[in-house]
Amino acid sequence: MMRWYRLLGALIVSASVFGIGHRVTAQTDPAPAPVELTVDGVAQPLTPITVRFALANAVSGAATLIVADPLGHHIASAFIMLDRGQATTTIIPRGARGPHSANLMLSNGRVIASTPVLYLYEPQTMVSTGIQRYDQFVPAATTIMRGAILDQPFGEGTVHGYRSPDSPLIWLRDHVYQMQGARYFDGDMTSTIDAFAALQYPDGSFPDFLPRSPWAETAYRTPVEADVEFLFVQGVYQAWQAGAGDDFVRKHLGAMRRAVTYTLQDPLRWDAQKGLVRRPFTIDMWDFEVAQGTAPRHAIDANTRWGIFYGDNTGMVQALHMLSTIENRVGDPALATVWSTVAEGVLSRLNALSWNGQFYRHFVFDTPTKIPGVDLEKQLSLSNAYALNRGVLSDAQSDAILDTYISRRRPDAFAEWYSIDPPFPAGTIGLGGRAGEAPGSYVNGGIMPLVGGELARGAFRMGRPSYGFATLDYYWAGMLSRGRSFLWYGPEGSEGVGSPDTISTDGWGTAAMLDAFIEGAVGVVDQGDNLRQVLVSPQWAYTPDIRDAYAVVRYAAGNGYVAYRWHQEACWASIEVTGATQYQVALPVPKDAKGCSGTISSPNGAVRLVTTHEGQVAVIDVTSGDATVVVSW
Repeated sequence: MMRWYRLLGALIVSASVFGIGHRVTAQTDPAPAPVELTVDGVAQPLTPITVRFALANAVSGAATLIVADPLGHHIASAFIMLDRGQATTTIIPRGARGPHSANLMLSNGRVIASTPVLYLYEPQTMVSTGIQRYDQFVPAATTIMRGAILDQPFGEGTVHGYRSPDSPLIWLRDHVYQMQGARYFDGDMTSTIDAFAALQYPDGSFPDFLPRSPWAETAYRTPVEADVEFLFVQGVYQAWQAGAGDDFVRKHLGAMRRAVTYTLQDPLRWDAQKGLVRRPFTIDMWDFEVAQGTAPRHAIDANTRWGIFYGDNTGMVQALHMLSTIENRVGDPALATVWSTVAEGVLSRLNALSWNGQFYRHFVFDTPTKIPGVDLEKQLSLSNAYALNRGVLSDAQSDAILDTYISRRRPDAFAEWYSIDPPFPAGTIGLGGRAGEAPGSYVNGGIMPLVGGELARGAFRMGRPSYGFATLDYYWAGMLSRGRSFLWYGPEGSEGVGSPDTISTDGWGTAAMLDAFIEGAVGVVDQGDNLRQVLVSPQWAYTPDIRDAYAVVRYAAGNGYVAYRWHQEACWASIEVTGATQYQVALPVPKDAKGCSGTISSPNGAVRLVTTHEGQVAVIDVTSGDATVVVSW
């Protein structure tokens, strides 16, 4: 009798997803006769695809399709009944990214056809809600950020990084902050960090930027800056979190240690008496001292006015905690404790000196100083927005900063995303009349999307989604949807063009907004590395029109991704998740809900109700890789 499963057959897979078609050949078991398979599309998580069988021999009977991911985990199976060699079934892709294999088995367990590539599973960051401004947010932000990419020669190779929005160079500061958004679409998170590591000075410090001919033949450090070293640590950590791997941070561990040690010990950067990072009197993190003159003061001399800028210290605290995490992962656990202890000491001393009950004072002088025309005690500078997301604030401090920014709204400014407010009077900051010196421009009170992005992300984190969505909506309407975004704007909305080097694709502010959208609105927050341990807290329930949402968040440089389908009704909400190893799922519930019950797939799950500014959140822990969570009230 002819054994039908040795005959040539075809297996056709079709899906309503993006991708390219390809053909593969597999061998049946036990005989080596080929089986041809045609695959259309790149499958996406939790998106059903149809599998159609068309076997050469018109055989009928039961069979099972088993699909496995590259790690060997069975991610789908389907019982089918072949009718004269024909059958159709549906499977839902999930599991590890890469090629998914398939076996077709008879009821007795014999494999009659197999292939190592049934389809290619490459999740891509995307959102689908039915609302254009949210569905197009990721691709629009990606397009703008790609306009800031700079690929340049370095040594014997090439560096891939993100240039400054107002300079044709890759500055470490600008690049590291743009990594927050680039990680969702860019596969190179390491080459720029590697290049800066190669330029580290013997004392542990770094230059500001990478050399690029003809603009800067050599790299150098602007002396007034005190944040470059913690930014290097942050950059290494962010690359590791986005999938660079343990070997990457192990390679740079020594450089990270030398960087923080330089800041914590060198008298140029460290005030031993106050136990805090010091710098000259600059506007926030910027690279020139506030002083009258015809040119920016970048140098340090006998006339330099010294003091404590809080942003250097909140950034250092965050970097020390990041370094502690890395030490526990690949380094010295005893040093991890040291770095954490030092961080807590810095934060305690900073709060005693610089926190005024509403926000961090812009600058605390070593010698009391007054600037005519501005009340320094009232100046709210942009690193307060960064502090919201550095893990350094109590809830009360976070709320106070958000409330302060909201209270600074006024009719003559289109947004409260101030670089500094109130600004310095004209002619007092040392730009010699150049563009950006006037009050309300550039770093002297200009409106910056990077500030708005940090405020939005902080608002979502603090359970204030209405403010977060309002900020994202405004950025979409005024900038992102137009395909243009600048480092700063005038209060009336004019685009901030400071020089011929200014670009209309500011990656810094766009990255902050994109990260606020992903971590805030979409609600996917990485609590480890490579999206293994994740907080999933979609905020769509706070919008008037969205009750169904699909989202995929992936790091392009790694294997990590998270995908979910969320749905809400009047008395219950559900979410199906895949991709990570562990989740903490947090679903909004109505403010007047008295209690909640929850299930994880089948077993009962313990639900914790947490009160927020705008309602309640039902929190439930998921320890398995895939799950469906249902919360009712």
